[in-house]
Amino acid sequence: MKKLFLTLGLFLVTNAAIVAQEKEQPKQVIGVKGLCEMCKKRIEKAALDVKGVRSVDWSIADQQLTVYLNPKKTTGKEVQEAVALAGHDTESVKATDEAYNNLHGCCKYER
Repeated sequence: MKKLFLTLGLFLVTNAAIVAQEKEQPKQVIGVKGLCEMCKKRIEKAALDVKGVRSVDWSIADQQLTVYLNPKKTTGKEVQEAVALAGHDTESVKATDEAYNNLHGCCKYER
């Protein structure tokens, strides 16, 4: 009986550690409008400047920003706000007209 409880306890502790690791660095995919390599650099830099963001990749073809972040330090909403400040609309945060108008001519996506 002791072996059964010991095995069960070990399983629960191991499973909790795995779940905790997954929660530390969740992957979020966010729609972000843009057109070119300059947009890619700007979007990725804006997202990486948010404390708690570990890595990012924006796809020009899909217009999707993949973000790995630490939820104890930031949220996907904060990342979207930072990207919008750089002039790019996201799926739930729209850039201000001023930020959008400051984009280079080739970066002005259709709004």
